[in-house]
Parts: sequence; C-alpha cells; structure tokens
Amino acid sequence: MSEPTNPSGVDSAFPLQLQLWLSPAFPVGSFAYSHGLEWAAATGRVHDRRSAQGWISDLLAHGGARNDAILLAEAWRAAHNADDIRLATSNDLALALAGGRERHLETSAQGNAFVTTVRAAWSTPAFERATEAFSGDVAYPVAVGAAAAAAGVPLETTLRAFLVSLSSNLVSALVRLSVIGQTDGQRVLAALAPSIVAQAGFAATSALDDLGGAAFVSDIAALAHETQETRMFRT
Repeated sequence: MSEPTNPSGVDSAFPLQLQLWLSPAFPVGSFAYSHGLEWAAATGRVHDRRSAQGWISDLLAHGGARNDAILLAEAWRAAHNADDIRLATSNDLALALAGGRERHLETSAQGNAFVTTVRAAWSTPAFERATEAFSGDVAYPVAVGAAAAAAGVPLETTLRAFLVSLSSNLVSALVRLSVIGQTDGQRVLAALAPSIVAQAGFAATSALDDLGGAAFVSDIAALAHETQETRMFRT
C-alpha cells in the first residue's frame, strides 16, 4: 500500500505538527505516567543506567511499546483508507489490551486529551471524519495514528517519533525518580536509537497478528503500582 503524497502540505522530512503533538508541551499529561517504572525503581529492579536501558529496550522489543506501535500502524492505515470500522476495531483492541486499571488509564486519558487538543488547535476535515469512528475512550497510539494519517505524515516517520517520545518519557520518569541523572538519561536514549528505528520499521509492515509480548515483569509492575503506598506517578 502506498502512503499519501503530502496531501496536507506536511513536510514529511520535518513534520512540524508531529513534533509538536509528541512534545512534552502538548497537554496530554504524559509527565504523570511512569508505565510501572515507579514500582520497578522502588523494588530495585531498575536502579542504574544499565538496568534502565534494559527495561526500556525490552518494552520496545517485547512489551507494551511494541504493541502500541503495531496498533498505531493499524490505526494509521484505517484512517488513511477512511475505514471507520477498522479504526474503531483497532481502538477497541488497544483498550482491551491494556493490562490493568492503570494501563487503561494511561492510554485512555492521554488518548482522549490528544484528540481533544488536536480538534481544538490542529483539526482538519480528515481528522474530524476519523474521530467519528470513536464512540468513547480513545487509546493513545490509535489517536496519534489517526491524526498523523489525517495530516499526511508518513507512517514510519510517525512510528519513529512516537517511540522516541515514549522512550523519552520513561527516561524522564527515571530521572525524576533519581534513578539516573540527566546525562545518563541521554546515554540511555542514544543507546536505544537503533532499537527505536528497528521497531518502527517492523511496525510499519506489521499486522494485528503480530501483536503479543513477553515483558511480564512490566505488566506485574503496572498492577503492583496500583497499591503502592508512596507514589509520584499515576501509573
């Protein structure tokens, strides 16, 4: 399937909209979520640069980050083809795959906020049409995929930016938890760059049959965080 050729005047080499949508300034509240890392830090499972890099690398290759990328790609294709049923189905699946109350909160709260803000500040007829497929909560990767397709941003470019944003948010959480410093945080992101590129490339040609994962400790971390006594983050 061919990708759209700049239908909205977006510079695919420098998609300004996408960079703004996935920046810390975009009001989806990403700073409030740690994806279970707060529990992992409290229990010593993530305690330094090496363990931080390993944890996030596993998420990209085997965990929630991998599945989110696959779901984003599915939503992008559905929105690009104006397939409301496919887009609604991908959203329902993304919400159903949230493994616990906090994971569901993490994806739905950010997804809902993303849709609301894009509609208020960046809306296009194509995006307004895409949102008609949603009848309730919207999963974050599905919202990003639909918006990027509506804006004419290429799929793999969107996937790379999304995974960079996700990884950066996790590193930021670890810095605020004093697990690593800012310089080590940048070392982690630099080391993860090849994995981000590889996973974006994989997800761009993926199908829903590729969904799955084996990052079980991350799933346990998200569940355990629900009853953690002292918390900085919502997840």
